[in-house]
Amino acid sequence: MPRVLFLLPTASYRAGAFLEAAQRLHLEVTVASESAVGIQDRASTDFLPMTFRDIDQAVRSAAHFAATHPIDAVLGVEDQTTVVAAAIAAKLGLPHNSIASAAAARNKYLMRELLRGQGVPVPRHHVFSIQDDAAACAGSVSFPCVVKPLVLSASCGVIRANNAEEFVAAFARVAALLTRLGLTETDTAARQILAEDFVPGREVAVEGLLTAGALRVLALFDKPDPLDGPFFEETIYTTPSRLPAVIQQDITACAARAAPALGLREGPVHGELRVNDTGVWLIEMAARSIGGRCSRTLRFAADLSLEEVILRHALRMEIPSLDLAAGAAGVMMLPIPYAGILSEVRGQDEARAVPGIEELTITAQAGDELVPLPEGTRYLGFLIARAESPGTVEAALREAHRRLAVVIRATPTRGPLAPTCPSGSRVVTF
Repeated sequence: MPRVLFLLPTASYRAGAFLEAAQRLHLEVTVASESAVGIQDRASTDFLPMTFRDIDQAVRSAAHFAATHPIDAVLGVEDQTTVVAAAIAAKLGLPHNSIASAAAARNKYLMRELLRGQGVPVPRHHVFSIQDDAAACAGSVSFPCVVKPLVLSASCGVIRANNAEEFVAAFARVAALLTRLGLTETDTAARQILAEDFVPGREVAVEGLLTAGALRVLALFDKPDPLDGPFFEETIYTTPSRLPAVIQQDITACAARAAPALGLREGPVHGELRVNDTGVWLIEMAARSIGGRCSRTLRFAADLSLEEVILRHALRMEIPSLDLAAGAAGVMMLPIPYAGILSEVRGQDEARAVPGIEELTITAQAGDELVPLPEGTRYLGFLIARAESPGTVEAALREAHRRLAVVIRATPTRGPLAPTCPSGSRVVTF
């Protein structure tokens, strides 16, 4: 029976989906993580302690384990594990991306430099140290620009600046975030900040699978909400895309050029692109599949989940079909509207009753501290919908979201994470 090694951060939303897919395929499963919390109750799952920040030690641990428990595939499920997964797979002689390409896909500056060098359209950009004088740095950029960390994802720390004053404020805010998360102590890339030209236009996401460098696009998602700043909170994704076929072809072509430009050759990729009158611009390409619980929107014609497709591909098992099931689907990543302590989310039954809504999951728990973007690193939860058309899916997601009300209690003021609601509790009705 094949064995798969999952590299799972303890806070991953995605552990359940991959473990369920492995169970459907009757695989032996080993989970490498810094903590066994969340997998201890899975009798069929082995646990391998691993510190992802020490790549050499992680490779030694995996190789030692594989000497008595042969591993057939290694999957880094989140951004922070993709480089480690590449290093382990290389050591074990398994199909893999190079360590350099996985590292470039994690570092927004390296990514843009490689893409620009291969003629892939990317925003004009500059990189600065968090120790630099922000006012002096502002003289090097054009406005409007976007200020962002090199290493975070899900729009965390991404801020638009329209002038020098806003740039200085955004720079300080991103630097404070990286320091608060403790990343500057262990990651040299976390000691730098990227500033790039703001690219106007429609934003889309590409979900793909690489085999020996060739990209197969599995899904193209529209993002119907405008993402113009000052923060870039992603909410709704719908598929199939409603863009004209010729534009979809241009998007696919840009993504297909980006992957080899980064050196990526194997496994899932998730791209973020913008489309405007000047063409298609590559904003991000990650060496992983779509994040959060968004993968549940994708249902393949052979009744496979995205995670099962990825596992079959990694193990070189037959994939009956990569065609998506008929109809349209979408996800809404429920935003956190205010900082504070979550009391409850009302209206859940009413939201689930909206025609087309397939699933509502509130991932935040009562008592959790909620932090909105740009400092936040999580969502309130996820809505999944299916219908005959993307427009109907979008309407269902918006109506279900409107029926929810979030009760939040304020927390004491503490710098840039000060609550945006007044003292006491607040009921937020969307």
